[in-house]
Amino acid sequence: MSKDTSFDVIVIGAGPGGYVCAIRCAQLGLKTALVEKNSRLGGTCLNVGCIPSKALLHSTEVFHELKEHASAHGIICKELEHDLSALMKKKDGVVDQLGKGVRALVTKKGVTCLEGTARIIGSGEIEIDSGKSAGKYKANEIVIATGSKPVELPFLPYDGKVVVNSDHGIAFDSVPKKMAVIGAGAIGLELGCVWSRLGAEGEIIEFLSEICPQLDPEMSKVARRIFEKQGLFFRLETKVASAKVTKGKATLTLESSKGEEELSVDRVLVAVGRGPCTDGLGLAEAGVEVDERGRISVDEGFQTNLAGVRAIGDVIYGPMLAHKAEEDGVACAEILAGQSGHVNYDMVPGVIYVDPEVANVGLSEKQAKDRGIEVCSGSFPMAANGRALATGATDGMVKVVADAQTDKLLGVQVIARGASELIASAVAHMEYGGSAEDLARTIHAHPTLSESLKEAALSADGRGLHSI
Repeated sequence: MSKDTSFDVIVIGAGPGGYVCAIRCAQLGLKTALVEKNSRLGGTCLNVGCIPSKALLHSTEVFHELKEHASAHGIICKELEHDLSALMKKKDGVVDQLGKGVRALVTKKGVTCLEGTARIIGSGEIEIDSGKSAGKYKANEIVIATGSKPVELPFLPYDGKVVVNSDHGIAFDSVPKKMAVIGAGAIGLELGCVWSRLGAEGEIIEFLSEICPQLDPEMSKVARRIFEKQGLFFRLETKVASAKVTKGKATLTLESSKGEEELSVDRVLVAVGRGPCTDGLGLAEAGVEVDERGRISVDEGFQTNLAGVRAIGDVIYGPMLAHKAEEDGVACAEILAGQSGHVNYDMVPGVIYVDPEVANVGLSEKQAKDRGIEVCSGSFPMAANGRALATGATDGMVKVVADAQTDKLLGVQVIARGASELIASAVAHMEYGGSAEDLARTIHAHPTLSESLKEAALSADGRGLHSI
């Protein structure tokens, strides 16, 4: 047990939101403790989410590129194989290195690390029930940053072998022969791509009429056709009505406009969303209010209804993204220090890390029109970009949406290799109230993929230079 039991701030949960909040609190002169039940800091993102999945995505992308496209570059690869155990070892090495880095960073910044499971027992007081730091602790402010967990279908409970979630989906010991993915969101598409590239016959089942609903319909169709070309099979407007698991296989009963049919697979990855992770925190006993989805209710200052208790990240309203949680953490810390912390939730970019990547920020054309905004839009195909042609990255396109009256940028959508990096330019323009004209007149180096943003912005008023 720590000798020191009294702090200015105690942050519960050491994921991206929690550890960043703790660091910023310490930077601002607040005596801060960070509680984590796992021995390795970093939360879901570092340990079983963002980082390991991106390591696997990159490794399998290299394998797929060599297998399918090396000959186009004059590179002959005969009898190309993969070593799954080596892939996993590389992924685990990245996670371990970053985990050690986060702990060293937090400690160097002056944050006290407490290990164990925390429970709120009142305003400004917690109890760590188990672990190395068991005991009671007090603070002027408690910040809940416990993140989220995969949603489980009631008729298809996880067993970690046949029926799996994203935590299991990054650590298979063999490539499944046939795999079903329920849900065509970011997690479903990313892990579906990983295992499809390694040889699994992948089917992605989606209840909606199209994938990537955050995009405009024509962009969603572009994305789907690209992934179909890569070997993924989509069942759209399809519901999983029931399921049974026997003898190491799962049989799903599917309902669609075509009627009812059964699908037998070796593994089922359920990727239907995530929910706030608040079990065991003692919220009900302490009187902390939650909404109908189990998220902790907070005001603009992240304050719950219980004095001295705040919440950030995936446990509150907003997109469940690591970078959103980090911004919550910084803003919350600054508010606790008497500053004016703020997060612009309209400017949170979203990315799906497949190849080509899918990225977006702001409003789609449909969303803008639904709000009664008159819009103008422009698009540009990656196939017309010189750098894309030179590197074989011609799949995808860029779309820019602007207010027809003011020309203010409302949203940008990118399907392209490196879209996760390209979207940052759009976010910066929009954050500072930029117009499509501003983006169009920004000089982009040639030849670069980023020129596609400039061309899409030019096309918004019919001035595209390199598009027909």
